Amino acid sequence: MTALRLSFTQVALAAVLAASLSAHAQTAPAASAAAQAPLPAPDPEKQKIIDRILLVFHPEVGVLQAVQRPALDAMQQSNIALQTAHVPAEKKEKTLKDISTDVQKYIDTTTPIAVASAKKQTNPSVGPILAKNFTVEELRQLEAMLESPLKAKFEKLVPEMETAVGRKVQADIASQVNQNVKAMTEAVGTKLRVAATVQ
Repeated sequence: MTALRLSFTQVALAAVLAASLSAHAQTAPAASAAAQAPLPAPDPEKQKIIDRILLVFHPEVGVLQAVQRPALDAMQQSNIALQTAHVPAEKKEKTLKDISTDVQKYIDTTTPIAVASAKKQTNPSVGPILAKNFTVEELRQLEAMLESPLKAKFEKLVPEMETAVGRKVQADIASQVNQNVKAMTEAVGTKLRVAATVQ
């Protein structure tokens, strides 16, 4: 299931990155103009509601994931490099364990910096956007929705629902996906070995 999960994650990530790059390319001039003209700070009534919304809604999570992404990439790339170099299993495991120490150091030193910056920047960045796009009444409705016990109950079921779908998908296409992953890995490994031996 690991190979299946990784392949789906990589496809999803590629799709998100492609969409993001496309959106950025289309909105770059507008974003530049918006950066030159900062939005006004919310009025006190809206700001109080926004403060409460941001206790429940955390737009900074994406930033923290982006900061931690190089750690995951480092582990994945190291694993691929060691496989490509045909490092013996025992040595490969020890090397990955050593690398994981450096990766964990990066996470431990970088995450607190990112969290502190995100806490400082979230309200000033998000508050004006919410204030511009929502009325006071809409902000109250948004707050009620985000704090809803029904929403919390639904979110608790999300992992169970994802697992249920994952099990069915695995049973349905795992062998096909694993064959495709194997073919891709072998093709990439062959090209890397050829590139490494060409002088």
